[in-house]
Amino acid sequence: MSIPNSGLAASSHYRWVCIHTLILSLLILLILGGCATSKKPVFYPNPHYNTVGKAGADRDASECMQLARQAGNPDNQRGEIPKQAAAGAAIGAASAGAWGLVQGDAGERALAGAAAGGAAGTVRGAMRSSEPDPIYRRFVERCLGDRGYDIIGWR
Repeated sequence: MSIPNSGLAASSHYRWVCIHTLILSLLILLILGGCATSKKPVFYPNPHYNTVGKAGADRDASECMQLARQAGNPDNQRGEIPKQAAAGAAIGAASAGAWGLVQGDAGERALAGAAAGGAAGTVRGAMRSSEPDPIYRRFVERCLGDRGYDIIGWR
């Protein structure tokens, strides 16, 4: 991309892109974060479930989820958002910076790539954050299995 005039114009263009990309990623993160809901186990209607009913199964699920949290297992993967953002920024900076070496403006392209990659990583992390943590999920499934339930998934 060639921008007429001086390198100063190109530099301020990349800064403008970076700032707007970061603002957009933060807005997306807030929107997705507000929409995230905790998933719960889905029961197979085996004889034990039929005996205790939906209310009893839901009560047992709540107790098992509470036990999992008390054991130090986070119920979601929200802690992954900063890691995904950092990974995306690193990938974006490296790939755009490499192209910038060819074009002669590696620093500016690396900055723009880091902003775009960080935004993509943030969005990816936010989308995955509503998924139950794998260890938390297994803990709850085992707890409910010990109580006689069959879990067929999470929703």
